[in-house]
Amino acid sequence: MPDGSATARAIGYCLKRWGALTRYLDDGDLPIDNNWVENRIRPTALGRQNWLFAGSLRAGKRAEAVLSLIHSAKLNALDPYADLRDVLERLPLHPAHQTERLLPHHWQPSRK
Repeated sequence: MPDGSATARAIGYCLKRWGALTRYLDDGDLPIDNNWVENRIRPTALGRQNWLFAGSLRAGKRAEAVLSLIHSAKLNALDPYADLRDVLERLPLHPAHQTERLLPHHWQPSRK
């Protein structure tokens, strides 16, 4: 095959990264692909263009804060809706110096 052809470039790409491409063969705990991670970041990556049209800088920052809380809740194996609902109900009466307790990695459901 001629140098510079698409096939030659693809083979060259693979050969330069052969160690990384076959790493999972040496460690059975490593997945063969990164689909799990790709699926987790896809909504943010796809929405990135949409966030440019949040209406204003302040609206964009608010959306960023809410999305961060939602993703943090998911990363902490929480139901984002239940977490945010409970936090928003507690927030008006919650002491300001204890706000960190309401973050997803510290959150405990209220006892009603």
